[in-house]
This record gives sequence, structure tokens and C-alpha cells, in this order.
Amino acid sequence: MKYQAIIFDLDGVICFTDEYHYLAWKQMADSLGVYFDREINNRLRGVSRMASLEIVLERYSGPALSDERKVELATMKNDIYRESLAQMSPADLSDEVRDTLNGLRERGLKLAIGSSSKNTPFILGQLGLGSFFDAVSDGNNITRSKPDPEVFLKAAEMLGLEPSVCLVVEDAVSGAEAGHAGGFDVACVGDAARAGSGDYNMQSVAELLDITAG
Repeated sequence: MKYQAIIFDLDGVICFTDEYHYLAWKQMADSLGVYFDREINNRLRGVSRMASLEIVLERYSGPALSDERKVELATMKNDIYRESLAQMSPADLSDEVRDTLNGLRERGLKLAIGSSSKNTPFILGQLGLGSFFDAVSDGNNITRSKPDPEVFLKAAEMLGLEPSVCLVVEDAVSGAEAGHAGGFDVACVGDAARAGSGDYNMQSVAELLDITAG
């Protein structure tokens, strides 16, 4: 097989928490009287929490915010978001994703997560995938967010593999850019697939079974 491992982005690929993110950012923005909509929210996908905050604050026109206040605002958003995540369960993992993961594992492929989210371990636990993946690289062990390739390079390092034999799976254009910047082939779904950002642009993750067929 061309690939020995698959490195998955989490949100938008394995699960979908976009609505939770949107509602949490909106509540935080509303507390400042800052306009926020779904188009702005879409710009935050794959971006670190503090960098996302700066995007949200582009329309802020109040008194200058200290670094400490910005941390408070980012924490407020994350607390609201985590309250929503507590509602998640293994039922939120679609049959298609579960069957695809199991099918790839049966072929002997190593499976990893490469996500900018610091909530990755919590989300995986809620989905019943806490110990499923061979490696998890996330916002807790990186210093640079996508489109920097650090999160994927660390995942490959954890697996003991070179990027050339790992396939990254992404739904965000910035994530696809990160994969390519790290020397990985990239399979895309969602927005990134519609933008033609991948080496493989898929309708669903189930197509990974065909891509890795041999």
C-alpha cells in the first residue's frame, strides 16, 4: 500500500461540533456587543483559540483589551463550548465514520489524530474513542496552528513514520495547506474538498477505503 498511516483532523472529519463552536463564540461576542455570524465563524475553523479570538475582535470598537482580558474571553468561550461537548456521546460518531475507521484498522494502517483543538482528548473520550488512535497530536502539544504543519509532523513523529507514507484527512482549506506544507498527501471532505484543496477530494470519509485499497 502507498500509505502506512492516516492522520485525521477531528472536527468536521471524525465528528461535527461546529454548531457548538458557533454558539459559544456568539455568546462571548454578544457579551462585548461585537457582531458575529456564521460566515465569520467559518474563518475560525482549524485556527487556534487565541487566533480565533483576534478574528472575532476585528469588529470590536470598545476600550483596549489587555492580554489578561483576552485570555478571560477565550476561557469564557471554551467553558461554554465544553458545557455543550458534555452532551456528546458515542451516538455522535456516525456509522460511516466508525465503519471506515474499523476498515482502515483491519488493513493494518496506523491511525492518528492531528487537531489544533485542546479539547481533543475530551471529545475523543465522549465519542468512545479515548484509546482508539495510535497517536494523538493536538493543541496541547503544539505551538503553531494550521496552516503550519506542526500538528501533522508531530503525529507522524509519534507514529515513527515519514510524511510521505502518511495521508492527512481534512475538511478545512487551512488544514489541507498544513498537510501539503508538511510533505503529506491530503484527502479532503467538506469545504476543502469543494475548494479542490486535496490530492483526493471526497464526498465522504468512506472513500478512504477505496483510496487505500492497494
